[in-house]
Amino acid sequence: MRVLFVTFPWRTHFQACVPLAWALQTSGHEVRVASGPELTEVITRSGLTAVPVGSDEPVLAKLERSQTDMFRRIAEEHGAPDDLLSDVSENREEELTWERLRWLYRYLTGTFEAMNDSMVEELVEYCRWWLPDLIVWDSLSHAGSIAATAVGAAHARMPIELDVELRMRRHFLRVRAEQAPEDREDPLGGWLEGWARRYGKSYAEEMVTGQFTIEQMLGSMRVPSDVPHVPVRYLPYNGPSVVPGWARHEPSKPRVLATFGVSQEKDAAGQALSVDQLQGMLDSVADLDIELVLTLPAHLQKELERVPEHTRMVEFVALHSVVRSCSAVIHHGGVPAFLVSIAHGVPQLMVSRVVPDVGERGPRLEKAGAGVWIPADTPEETSGARIREHLVRLLDDPAFRAGAGRLREELLAQPAPRDVVRELELLADRYRSR
Repeated sequence: MRVLFVTFPWRTHFQACVPLAWALQTSGHEVRVASGPELTEVITRSGLTAVPVGSDEPVLAKLERSQTDMFRRIAEEHGAPDDLLSDVSENREEELTWERLRWLYRYLTGTFEAMNDSMVEELVEYCRWWLPDLIVWDSLSHAGSIAATAVGAAHARMPIELDVELRMRRHFLRVRAEQAPEDREDPLGGWLEGWARRYGKSYAEEMVTGQFTIEQMLGSMRVPSDVPHVPVRYLPYNGPSVVPGWARHEPSKPRVLATFGVSQEKDAAGQALSVDQLQGMLDSVADLDIELVLTLPAHLQKELERVPEHTRMVEFVALHSVVRSCSAVIHHGGVPAFLVSIAHGVPQLMVSRVVPDVGERGPRLEKAGAGVWIPADTPEETSGARIREHLVRLLDDPAFRAGAGRLREELLAQPAPRDVVRELELLADRYRSR
């Protein structure tokens, strides 16, 4: 087969696809990865072949322009933006009003447009020439479903988080159907329909859902869906990396890793914790008998006034190279830290709500007994004292290690990427239309 992976230019979303891409390639299939030019070097350093499409403008600049305008419109017509815009896991009937759902999909569609629109034309042109049999697209990268529709390729959607987006889509379509015909706005469907018509095709809901889904999340945490799905085991890949000397032996004290994702480096508006909150965390844990490893960009390190003696600050460390030696991991809810911690059976403390599924994933982590979630609705909830309190619980109570171990066993029982290749071959044959 010819298999094309499509992702908007964001490093962690691409990295989640790499083990499956390599499994397909080592099984004899041709594999390419299409994304914006700013991701080209990241792709090629993984050993995969890049297809740069779209403009050179950084995706964060596109998103800032789109979201600034959308927030202004929401504030003018609806009041201040609420949590539904960042936490798509809302599932309470009373909160799913038509007004809120309309604004949510206006916001989401504007975000998807900023991430995808500049890539579509070159991507379709490439697909018309290369003729992929299967397109696997990151769940935020609808350029992949547009291109697949244009050329008749089979296509699979690949979320990296709990798939709350499809549940929210079902809520939206249900509440939309209850409105008067003239009020049944569908920003996302309308945007995708416009692209489909441009290439002489008709819109279908599979442009939103994929013809099937490839899911790396644990089965016990999976959000039910009517879309066929292929479960696959998460394998950690954090890019080219080197195991540092200090991580090559067991620590003399409990090692705690605190890491807050790419947003700390690139997106000031999306930072999980402010510098003041990080300082509060460091001050509160200063007297604990631990070894703390804090990943933090150099420019933010310089803004800290006090760093405890037991703290090692690094700009980057590959999660898979250090988590196995940790007694606990503190992170912002990003999927790499979440699943790498599970892969090594390490208890975790999730802080903040900057990822769309955290309102669902946080409670499920706690129910599994493998960690603690601080929702971070207010600054008080992310105070240093609160973080210290929960960290001490994780370190002192062996039940958390046992819970994390159970999740690890579940993860290891899922099929490895190489084990799903045959199923993907069959699904590509079933769904492609050319």
